[in-house]
Amino acid sequence: MIKQRRSKWMGILGTVVLLATLGWIPNESGAAEVKYPTRPIQIIIGYEPGSTDMGLKPFTDRLQEYLGQPVSYVYKPGAAGTIGASFVAKAKPDGYTILGTSQTPVILSPLTKDLDYKLEDFIPICRASKSSLILAVKADSPWKTIKDIVEEAKKSPAKLTYSTAAVFGSNHLVMEEFVKLAGINMTHVPCKGSAPAVTAALGGHVNMVSSTMAPLSPHIKSGALRPLGVFEKERIKEFPDVPTFSEAGYPVVHVVWYAFFAPKGTPEEVVKTISTAIQKVVKDQQNFIEVRLGKISLNAAFLKYDDFAKEVKAYNEEMKKIIKELMKSIK
Repeated sequence: MIKQRRSKWMGILGTVVLLATLGWIPNESGAAEVKYPTRPIQIIIGYEPGSTDMGLKPFTDRLQEYLGQPVSYVYKPGAAGTIGASFVAKAKPDGYTILGTSQTPVILSPLTKDLDYKLEDFIPICRASKSSLILAVKADSPWKTIKDIVEEAKKSPAKLTYSTAAVFGSNHLVMEEFVKLAGINMTHVPCKGSAPAVTAALGGHVNMVSSTMAPLSPHIKSGALRPLGVFEKERIKEFPDVPTFSEAGYPVVHVVWYAFFAPKGTPEEVVKTISTAIQKVVKDQQNFIEVRLGKISLNAAFLKYDDFAKEVKAYNEEMKKIIKELMKSIK
């Protein structure tokens, strides 16, 4: 009898251990729980390859080691990144479809456009990296300084053209602030991402490009493009000879960050799981990340889910005021 009971309990214990190993255990209500994740995760990018994704891949290329599932990128470019953002906003909030983005599609675009989603339709997972913004021209351009651009624009209003990743994206907003402070007029040419915007400048289709560092840096280093100014408080270590716009008398400062968001309704534990896994990647793979980001002149800037949520809220309030004033001047 004792042997039968022992055998029975050993069998139950073995079953519990097996289910726990598989990540499947009953909760208090008796329902089955499955440990996240159990299948591949997709990261949706709202731009062409070669821009936003470059600020995120160093963090996700090793993520499978920490989550136990493959992580892949799916590109849905168009409408200044809002096509991809809209797709994620409507996705099932289960943690298997997340958005990899800069602040433009999730914060700036909802403040300037009539969209089928808003910032509140997303949950911040974590911030990964950040990038400076630079204004650059072709190497054979006659303009060598910010002062040259201002003088040319005053002589020929609206003649000079510049490309950016999107209308009212970060790259565009800094230019609108600069144009306003300088009292000039230039023509904006929006593209489907920073990479196409840089290509437009390289091909001579526009006079200059306002862009983040990832798609721009290789062409500056090769000598194909000449940087005129950086939208930072101080000169950046990657290009110490490039002056800030503040030095030229136009104090426009803005930094672009790259981050991950989940659809509204995604369980908090799932958000924490992804954020914690990326945090472990940052800790364990620090040299790998810094080398990868360094090649494209980006910097690691990890911020976990709760701290990042606070930053997103504060940034949204700040941009509401800035955009409201810019919209008045543009009209």
